[in-house]
Amino acid sequence: MRYLTALECTMERWSNVLWARLIPSARKQAEVVGILRRECDDRALILDRQRTLVPNTFVIELPPDSHRQLAAHNTQLTRHLAAQVRRHAAEQGYTFAGPITVQLASAGGASVRRFRVGSRITPQRPPRAGRRP
Repeated sequence: MRYLTALECTMERWSNVLWARLIPSARKQAEVVGILRRECDDRALILDRQRTLVPNTFVIELPPDSHRQLAAHNTQLTRHLAAQVRRHAAEQGYTFAGPITVQLASAGGASVRRFRVGSRITPQRPPRAGRRP
């Protein structure tokens, strides 16, 4: 039991360090989630009265140093951010064209000091003939 408790504490410390490196303060963490929400709101396509289509693919470009530090932990971080987008979409009644994906990418120039967020609507690909979905 002590082993599991120690493991849990270690994972929580890693998570806290991860967020601290990506976003120095809690305000900045909310800023990333806010930008993802704003991307949904700003790029929404109204299909009819009941359906509003929003982006489902997000790319967060980070400075190269930040990207290297977060590369080992990006799965946990991207899942968390995708869950935040899903929650916002449910609150607003938005529809997605396919699964939500959030990717962390390294920005091209070393002079980049902040992150940038890009989004697009990516339709779900139909399964190929002969393959299981």
